[in-house]
Amino acid sequence: MSLATGLAGLKQTDGTASAKVTVVTRTSRGAFNDESLPFHVVRQPSLRELVRLIQATDIVHLAGPAILPLLAALLLRKRVVVEHHGFQAVCPNGQLFHEPSQMPCPGHFMAGRHSECWRCNAKEGSFRSLKMVLQTFPRRWLCNSVTTNVTPTDWLARVLQLPRMTLIYHGILANGKPAGLPAPTSPPTFGFVGRLVTTKGAQILLQASQQVASRGFEFQLKIIGDGPERAALVAQTQALGLVDRVQLLGYLSKEEVDDVLAGTVAVVMPSLGGEVFGMVAIESMFRGKIVVVSDLGALVEVTGEGGRVFPSGNSNALGECLERILQSPEGAVLQGQDAQKRASLHFTEDRMISEHLAVYQRVVAGGENG
Repeated sequence: MSLATGLAGLKQTDGTASAKVTVVTRTSRGAFNDESLPFHVVRQPSLRELVRLIQATDIVHLAGPAILPLLAALLLRKRVVVEHHGFQAVCPNGQLFHEPSQMPCPGHFMAGRHSECWRCNAKEGSFRSLKMVLQTFPRRWLCNSVTTNVTPTDWLARVLQLPRMTLIYHGILANGKPAGLPAPTSPPTFGFVGRLVTTKGAQILLQASQQVASRGFEFQLKIIGDGPERAALVAQTQALGLVDRVQLLGYLSKEEVDDVLAGTVAVVMPSLGGEVFGMVAIESMFRGKIVVVSDLGALVEVTGEGGRVFPSGNSNALGECLERILQSPEGAVLQGQDAQKRASLHFTEDRMISEHLAVYQRVVAGGENG
């Protein structure tokens, strides 16, 4: 939405549009008013209509390596830009997360251990798991033939190992003036924002919180988000004796999230896998918050000097990291200011849009195609 809206609003020096944008999606319209958008939207097209749309365009930009439109665009010899929002070109489940061990995947598919990939996704059913593995081969092969592969982090580019790669960081529109020093809270509060699924690691954060509480530190933890693991997290909170310290707030609007996080001393991202960038990280950095992240490569790259890092899945190390923040909240505030500066420099929406336009212009000017 941000990219399409931004591109549709760009003007050349003579006042004409810099790009004509059509968004094609399988998402149904529902109650949304497509006419309110500055670009054309085509929903749930037939195969014939999809081919017609591809034929009429100069550049096909795919949000991920979707096999059917990718194959059609290459057969029609169109210039194709694939923006990778996951690991679908190197991992059958797209998460680079090993389900049997509940840890980040070491790269079984790329290492040729395809039976391990099948075992990893066995909970989907044997046939479904086999299909996921088999589809990864043509998906990766097709990505080798596109004009440009765009990644949001250098780390992801190294994981994917595809030709003709371009780095464009994701960006967001920062509302209002940069935040100043956060209002002090008593006791200090940590925040978590994310879908409540295993890969986001909220269960690791609860284990770390129990460790911190057992050492006599006063703090609160506010968990924002919903998902299939909510009931398990509620039960874990009770079992660890953290009911008086932990609040599971469920899904909140952006404004409500801003209010909840305003007084937090840090935002924690204990992810176990599936992270190619970390939008929560830059949103928190724009708020002037230090971000505590697991050592997944994308999160470390994004947070830079605005983050503190612990080994993925290690609740003891995370607990020690939280304790250090509680012992020196002033240091966390100062590091939060560094985080805000980094976000303002690298992760703005304007930069993201202009860098995409530069890629499109380079592709068209060079006459490149798949």
